[in-house]
Amino acid sequence: MGKIKTLSLDLETYSDVDLSKCGVYKYAESPAFEILLFGVSVNGGDIAVYDLVRGDEVPKEIIAALSDETVTKWAYNAAFERVCLSNYLEEWLEPEGWRCTMVWSAYLGLPLSLESVGAALGLEKQKLTEGKDLIRYFCVPCKPTKANGGRTRNLPEHDREKWERFKTYNFRDVETEMQIQQRLSKFPVPDFVWEEYRLDQEINDRGIGVDMEMVRRAIAMDGRSKAELSAAMKKLTELENPNSVQQMKQWLLENGMKTDALDKKAVAELLKDAPEPLKTVLTLRQQLARSSVKKYTAMENAVCADSRAHGMFQFYGANRTGRYSGRIIQLQNLPQNHIPDLAQARALVRCGDYDALKLLYEDVPDTLSQLIRTAFVPQNSRKFIVADFSAIEARVIAWLAGEKWRLKVFEDGGDIYCASASQMFRVPVEKHGVNGHLRQKGKIAELALGYGGSVGALKSMGALEMGLVEEELQPLVDMWRSSNPHIIELWRDVDRAVKECIKKRIFTETHGIRFVYQSGMMFITLPSGRRLAYVKPRIGENRFGGESVTYMGVGGTKKWERLETFGGKLVENIVQAVSRDILCYAMRTLSCCSIVAHVHDEIIIEADRRMSLAAVCEQMGRTPPWARGLLLRADGYECDFYRKD
Repeated sequence: MGKIKTLSLDLETYSDVDLSKCGVYKYAESPAFEILLFGVSVNGGDIAVYDLVRGDEVPKEIIAALSDETVTKWAYNAAFERVCLSNYLEEWLEPEGWRCTMVWSAYLGLPLSLESVGAALGLEKQKLTEGKDLIRYFCVPCKPTKANGGRTRNLPEHDREKWERFKTYNFRDVETEMQIQQRLSKFPVPDFVWEEYRLDQEINDRGIGVDMEMVRRAIAMDGRSKAELSAAMKKLTELENPNSVQQMKQWLLENGMKTDALDKKAVAELLKDAPEPLKTVLTLRQQLARSSVKKYTAMENAVCADSRAHGMFQFYGANRTGRYSGRIIQLQNLPQNHIPDLAQARALVRCGDYDALKLLYEDVPDTLSQLIRTAFVPQNSRKFIVADFSAIEARVIAWLAGEKWRLKVFEDGGDIYCASASQMFRVPVEKHGVNGHLRQKGKIAELALGYGGSVGALKSMGALEMGLVEEELQPLVDMWRSSNPHIIELWRDVDRAVKECIKKRIFTETHGIRFVYQSGMMFITLPSGRRLAYVKPRIGENRFGGESVTYMGVGGTKKWERLETFGGKLVENIVQAVSRDILCYAMRTLSCCSIVAHVHDEIIIEADRRMSLAAVCEQMGRTPPWARGLLLRADGYECDFYRKD
């Protein structure tokens, strides 16, 4: 076989655990877990498929290479193969030496699924579309029926012809994965990004502790609360199914209230002037509709035998910017907590005292929802240190644009929302002080208008719900823009540089950001050296009849399609990507500190009791060498359960 330098791998596996709900760590931990087929190519040579169910043995040299960090192991979504093989070998395979073709595809702006990448690249050998049926047949338990003799699992002998097709499918997956590598070889992923991937895998392997006693009690309380709320609604409305949108609309109509919708926003609007008993019924409906408590069930599904949830972060999940996305429990969209006595409410749930919780907090679903964060706990008598960047995107855009008054605000440790309102309205604004009411307008303008947004952006950010009136919106846009001329200039300069780059297929540059057209791709090189990729860019026409930039990407419909962009949107991509690079730099700086999770611009560390919060914030707030002049600040707090400070 000769010296093994690279392996390209693909596994087909069986488990009685639902992979989509529980993640690979719990999936591979099941006693029923088994590797069925082991497809592999050594050093880019011929592909072999080892049928482990029917007695094939993987050569010892290949088994040894799996734990050899000098051998590069390639797979599509390599975390799956690595975790499954760790279970199979009963030896944990560290992420060093593993490379993921899915990450490579995402780095180049391609879709995340193997099938979609193959189609986007127009590969000669694409993933076989019948794979889903074969996986359903061999990889998951089957329903016992009279026809199948009451069995709960399909084996090769139950359909030999299907099994042969399954082996062909496994072979083709390795072939497709290798073709992707070949096709993308002229655009390699930089070593420092692979280093970030390795760190991401270590964080996923480490996992975060979950208080399962609390989770089980919360699920039971939610069940009881739902039963009580449903019974109360039935009594008031005399409806057969008060959860039915149709029945509820009809009941409201019969009681003098017409509505086309009953979603969260519509119910909140109706509640403003609903008379009794409609108000009570709508409030009950609002409480019943609270879906965030489903996170407790997601925790119960995902937590492994070590009482930790693993694999919750997808590296390069947002391939436009390279930001992380959430998996399974989705830490990125947990409800906020505003209960002042959080520890007391948590203690009541943990000991199962439903009556006291209801008496003290009234709205049980809302209380359970606010307590979701607190189910994440440090283990082994440690503490959580939670640290995050202060106004990271506002700092980055000010730094890139050279908006001096904003940079001065950060230099002086000021509040950007107050400063923005002060700049816009030409009066001093202090939080909880003089002209404090204007801070909210400064905040909404900051959040909505930084990337070319206008009145529509203010509305979608909730400006009208926050008390602003329609007539105020356009003047607010005008005032914000006149206060930030260098940011407006940044949008225009980026738009101009991108269009020139695509039209003339030349290198362009502005504000330290470089643009290049290469082999049907446009790359934006960030200050960190990382590149953002736009596939098959073109100059098109927008709905106003002007020039616009379009490219191929995964849109809101999750399909591979042509998308449109503009200067402000491109600046948003750049700013968010730079913010992501700053987070990664901080995570590498703190990599020896047991990072268990990260959410947007926040890092959660499971720390020894002696570890200093101030030292963590100081390290995290260090400016990367490639961002000279950018002022960063990290703030944090310590806690015995996760919460928002």
